[in-house]
Amino acid sequence: MAWVVRGEFRKLWVGQLVSASGSAITTVALPLVAVLTLHASPVEMGVMAALTVAPHLVFGLPAGVWVDRWSLRRVLVVTDVGRAVLLGSIPAAAAVGALGMWQLYVVAVLAGVFTLLSETASMTLMPALVPRDELIRANSAHLLNLNVASTAGPSVAGLLVQVVTAPFAILFDAASYVVSAVASYLIREPRREVAERSEVRLTDGLRTIFGSPVLAPLAVSATVGAIAGSLQGPLIVLYLVRELQWAPALVGVAITVFGAAAIVGSLIAPGWIRLVGIGRGYITGQFIASLTGAALAVGFAPVVLLGQALAGLGMSLFAVPQRTLRQSLVPSSSLAQVTATWRTLVIGGQSLGALTSGLLATTLGLRPTLLLSTAAMLIGTLVAVLSPLRKVAVLEWVGDLAAR
Repeated sequence: MAWVVRGEFRKLWVGQLVSASGSAITTVALPLVAVLTLHASPVEMGVMAALTVAPHLVFGLPAGVWVDRWSLRRVLVVTDVGRAVLLGSIPAAAAVGALGMWQLYVVAVLAGVFTLLSETASMTLMPALVPRDELIRANSAHLLNLNVASTAGPSVAGLLVQVVTAPFAILFDAASYVVSAVASYLIREPRREVAERSEVRLTDGLRTIFGSPVLAPLAVSATVGAIAGSLQGPLIVLYLVRELQWAPALVGVAITVFGAAAIVGSLIAPGWIRLVGIGRGYITGQFIASLTGAALAVGFAPVVLLGQALAGLGMSLFAVPQRTLRQSLVPSSSLAQVTATWRTLVIGGQSLGALTSGLLATTLGLRPTLLLSTAAMLIGTLVAVLSPLRKVAVLEWVGDLAAR
């Protein structure tokens, strides 16, 4: 990725890489703080998980308006510093014996708000730092950060928790945000067009998305895919252990296969998109990922592992063109709102799917639920296939469409 990670984008990329690595540690360490240090009940764990997602649903639409009004670099710096302080408060409170679940709840909510603002700002800033013809590769590089961090992070987190205990493992994430804040501060942010405050409405992101013949089906396809994918997400470990009676080591292999395939997908995505076109790149990625539920339902170990590989590979192949299409089709003055609105739709879809999965698994059984998730994801793919999205080959074509 050296050929893309250059100039001002390098600073953004380095900051995101460091903070993503720290966040991957906290993803494991924070629940362990609740379980091992505070002896949280299942209800308390559920509340904390819900509070982590809640900011994206409650503040998703206003976040786009807020970010549109502020300097993007300033948003990145402030949110990094804010998360460093929030996460640093956990080991500090633990050291003096004052840590409680209420503090974890506050951290979960506020860190979720800062993450929403930071992700919206970084996705909005990227097209200003990268020429249009390098957006695909830049998004691939950004996704590589997330995939490497999420694959290696849990193992590192487990080791840190064992060595320094869960609260103090979170210090590494707090430190990562300090590094990210410095990298963000060094970015020279280009001037961008900003709409007049009186012209901005909360629904502008929705209007932009569903007023576009490409973004509208892409949003529907992505949201349906998010709901379908999250139907199986909470059930995978349960299915592998209880239904297939896999040993924990083999479960770990399956999770690692997913992460490794996601890394490979982020590396090959630019070449694949050049070969088949950006619209079909999204469609093929969505289709490949949709086969995961069916592969899991087969239950034969090699097929299950193949399904995990398809999930990771497909996720990267559809994520890169999805992000690039938004960045290239939406004017810079509206991109923050569209990005925040998109996160509200997709994360809201994931929340709905996760909440529904347990009910469906109890009513229908684990295997039928996995097959249902595949069918639903294929419907999301079909939405994209039947739309103008499949004809989008290059970003110049998208630009022509935006001008109409």
